[in-house]
Amino acid sequence: MKIKSLPLQILSFLLLALTFSASPAHAQQTENEKAVWKLEHNYWEFVQAHDLDSYKNLWHENFVGWPSVSSAPAHKDHITDWISNHTVKGDKMQWFSLQPAASQATENLVVTHYWITSQWTDKSGHGEPSTSRITHTWIKTPTGWQIIGGMSSPVPAN
Repeated sequence: MKIKSLPLQILSFLLLALTFSASPAHAQQTENEKAVWKLEHNYWEFVQAHDLDSYKNLWHENFVGWPSVSSAPAHKDHITDWISNHTVKGDKMQWFSLQPAASQATENLVVTHYWITSQWTDKSGHGEPSTSRITHTWIKTPTGWQIIGGMSSPVPAN
């Protein structure tokens, strides 16, 4: 009897796995989540264009986060350091691809989780794509949505 029910158990497990692995892009998003996802895309467009003023405007004055390129948490006054370090070396972001993983809106906060894959090239045009996991916490202020917390970590190659 257990042998006959095994295929049903496997089928049930597979259906459950598919249900929980469904892309958040297909999930119903609140208006706040939609607004913040648009800002996440803007964030990377500003990085690619090296538009540091627009980039800085996305960050709340009380921001604290832990970028993967930093040995300790950073505040808003150091939020553009990683971009400046790239450009001082002559690196330029050629392209990026943002893949949402999840988001959650609660009152005046939205938390986003996603993967960002980008390719930075050096002066000679050489560079390899790399992927990082990003988490941002956005807060709605009188002037709009701003990032108040975050963390990133590289995704190992392979």
